Amino acid sequence: MKNINSNKMVWAMIFVIAGLNININAQTLTGRQIMQNVKDRPDGESRYSEMKMELINKRNKKRVREVKSYSIDIGEDKKTIMFFLYPGDVKGTGFLTWDYDEIGKDDDKWLYLPAMKKTRRISGSSAKKDYFMGTDFTYDDMGSRNVDEDDHKLLREEEFEGHNCWVIESVSKDKQSLFSKKISWIRKDCLVALKVEYYDKLNKLHRELILSDIKKVDGFWQANKLHMTNVQDNHQTIITLSNSRFNVDVNEEQFTVSNLERGDI
Repeated sequence: MKNINSNKMVWAMIFVIAGLNININAQTLTGRQIMQNVKDRPDGESRYSEMKMELINKRNKKRVREVKSYSIDIGEDKKTIMFFLYPGDVKGTGFLTWDYDEIGKDDDKWLYLPAMKKTRRISGSSAKKDYFMGTDFTYDDMGSRNVDEDDHKLLREEEFEGHNCWVIESVSKDKQSLFSKKISWIRKDCLVALKVEYYDKLNKLHRELILSDIKKVDGFWQANKLHMTNVQDNHQTIITLSNSRFNVDVNEEQFTVSNLERGDI
């Protein structure tokens, strides 16, 4: 009887120590590690989505646009091509971006304007700060970033919208960046951001992004609604994703300027 009790005590101690180790490991995650995990979250090798964009001005006047988008991973890099389908004044407009993970290497971006039958190259740090097609998303927002382009700090852990989150402060290492910092609320269970705050150079809140309707599509976590608000001029953009598919049948050679101008891949 004495040996049985001793064995129970030994196993109880093992479980306690294991539990302590789990908690310690969770607590020692750095802001950078968390953001790297977010970037590495599985999302297939290629993707397709249809998007509804609602642009709402301070007088609550709404403009609606419809877009389809394809993207593909090329190693650590990514290529994305988007085509505007509606309304008529933007139909045929296309946007192509080649995002490079290498620090210091500028992404390649092209915007095709059918009314002018002209493709515009989006380049330089100043162009990245421009807003994409009248939305509240900048051209820089339309691409991806290497995690080490920013310094990341875990500020705290807290609940947001009923989910346990890490709150991460990210400060760009590029002194010419449009924003002084970003603060992100990252859901612990699926590594999807629920909210991102963007602060201007005076450290005042400039924009706020709320992500919702988060669920698995084809086995991959995805936020199906993005609501960006420019709190300084009271303009909003709501993007709703539909008909999303992952690991679609596309290849790298389809993401070209000629297909951009043709209007499809």
